[in-house]
Amino acid sequence: MNVQNLNSFDPFAEEGDLLKDTDNVGSQQNYLHVRVQQRNGRKTLTTLQGLPKEYDPKKLLKAFKKEFACNGTLVDDEELGQVIQLQGDQRLKISSFLIDEGIPKGMIKIHGF
Repeated sequence: MNVQNLNSFDPFAEEGDLLKDTDNVGSQQNYLHVRVQQRNGRKTLTTLQGLPKEYDPKKLLKAFKKEFACNGTLVDDEELGQVIQLQGDQRLKISSFLIDEGIPKGMIKIHGF
């Protein structure tokens, strides 16, 4: 009795590595992610991550706080780098502000409800 399933056969061995020349397939590295998080009750928190190196996050945070009349902070994360957090749902305001500053609209991903 010969059972085919018990043999060590790799059906993809002859294809080789299809992703050998593409780095970070499905990576979200080149996008700016604007997310909203629910805190407690009606309170929300807006986060901005993936900011390019040429933008100073401290100056950008100061401009956000002044423009949107909300408080905010800069958080260091091991995986995500520096993340800007703002009080309230500021997703559309952040998006329009960044587009006005010269960041292409296709680079900004808005997440949330």
